[in-house]
Amino acid sequence: MTTPDATAPGGHPGPAPSTGLTPVFVRLKLSLLRNGLRQSSGRRAAYVASAVVALLFAALQLLGLILLRGNEHAATVSVILVAVLALGWAVMPLFFPSGDETLDPTRLVMLPLRPRPLVRALLVSSLVGIGPLFTLCLALGTVIAVARGGAAVAVGVVAVPLTLLVCVALARAVAAANIRLLTSRKGRDLAVLSGLVIAVGAQVVNFGAQRIGSSESGLGELDPAADVLGWIPPSSALSAVHAAGDARYATAAAQLALSVAALVLLLWAWRRSLTRLMTSPDGSTLAAAEPARTKRRTTGLAARLPAGRTGPVMERTLRYVWRDPKTKAAWVTSLAIGLIVPLFNALQGTGSLYFACFAAGMLGIQMYNQFGQDTSAFWMVAMTISSTRDAYEELRARALALFVITLPYATLVTVLTTALLGEWAALPEALGLSFALLGAMLATGAWASARYPYSIPQQGYKNAAPGQAGLVWISILGGMLTAAVLCAPVLAFTIWLHTAGHTAWTWLLLPLGTAYGAAVTFGGLRLAAPRVAGRLPEILAAVSRG
Repeated sequence: MTTPDATAPGGHPGPAPSTGLTPVFVRLKLSLLRNGLRQSSGRRAAYVASAVVALLFAALQLLGLILLRGNEHAATVSVILVAVLALGWAVMPLFFPSGDETLDPTRLVMLPLRPRPLVRALLVSSLVGIGPLFTLCLALGTVIAVARGGAAVAVGVVAVPLTLLVCVALARAVAAANIRLLTSRKGRDLAVLSGLVIAVGAQVVNFGAQRIGSSESGLGELDPAADVLGWIPPSSALSAVHAAGDARYATAAAQLALSVAALVLLLWAWRRSLTRLMTSPDGSTLAAAEPARTKRRTTGLAARLPAGRTGPVMERTLRYVWRDPKTKAAWVTSLAIGLIVPLFNALQGTGSLYFACFAAGMLGIQMYNQFGQDTSAFWMVAMTISSTRDAYEELRARALALFVITLPYATLVTVLTTALLGEWAALPEALGLSFALLGAMLATGAWASARYPYSIPQQGYKNAAPGQAGLVWISILGGMLTAAVLCAPVLAFTIWLHTAGHTAWTWLLLPLGTAYGAAVTFGGLRLAAPRVAGRLPEILAAVSRG
């Protein structure tokens, strides 16, 4: 990056002129992007497709904001959009730390770099990409939507780049402050929660849109929130444009100053985090310096598990749920959707108490493909199974481990849905149906695990190895249809009680549904155990393909 200068007077070579750090980092960012696209055609196609979609969405959003100009709620919508955008910049590094290699400053610790020029270089290089371009389009559109008059335009010229810089600095400061966590195993597991955040966010947006649509004031419902967000950077920069257009120059100056102060504060926090990262020992050094830790005796839930084969198998299954990324992702998704669907429908006034059974159905799916989560390590399990009795105990222990989570959670969702709807008299009926469905799902899940096992790749986002997608659909869809058939007696009894006018006896569904669910579960385990004991080599071959 430096070239020797011409020979100085006296015959000695002169000092090499230093190249600016910022251009180097910009070229590095472009090189990382270019080399990443060269890795595979699939990654290149995915990047191009995502770029086209993002740019198209940005263009449509810019057009929509321009058309919103002159509307009485233009400022409200613009301020909230900028606030949501800033929130996205703040949380994205936490959930997707590997999405941008330049987010990890610890890769630069061996270079003789000063914090101040490093912050400046990283900030400028962060402006390269689709995300900053999308942010720029949104900020420009919001300014066009609210700017009225020469003063507002002048403030808008400052507000647009200021909004972009605050968003980028916010993401960098958050990433630098949490990089030790994000590069660890626990930190990488944060990405599992991204599905939960997206699901909850989508339901919140849906709920808000329906409430706004049913309100007489329309977008006016958002005015109180916009008034508060207008004083929080970077939304305050956009709110300053609106204030300048209304000739409230003191307010505009104060709001603009808030965004400037936020940018300065974020840059200071970012620089401080970089200094700490560049000068403190990393985790590997600390681990090597610490004395060996003595292994603690197992306590808590593990100490209370049953003896014999059941306890260790239950503990292993629960550890998979807590530590294996793919298993944890599946559980988090099921827990979130099982709670969101009944509760948000109840909040919107369109729900039914029977929607609470959705939680039991989503959680029961976790019984499917029990051996797939073991991957090639299933051979150790297979070595311990020498009879149908061993296979039955293995399946029973796995089902009991799932009961530890699914039973109280399904009960909680049912109670919460009942509380929101106010139909306490129907609570025993709903619980009975949920328990019967849960038992049927566990029974069919045990059979599907033995008959249609498939491999779960540990790398990437696919949940099945190539060529096994058909097994996944057969296992899940076939099992769900079979579970519905198994629940037919309980459903028929429920319908008869209502049609015959015996609603006072619906409380019987709680003990009947519970007993029926338990009987179906253990019946399914009994039927699946011989299949597992007789297909151990086939199961091992199926789950080892990934």
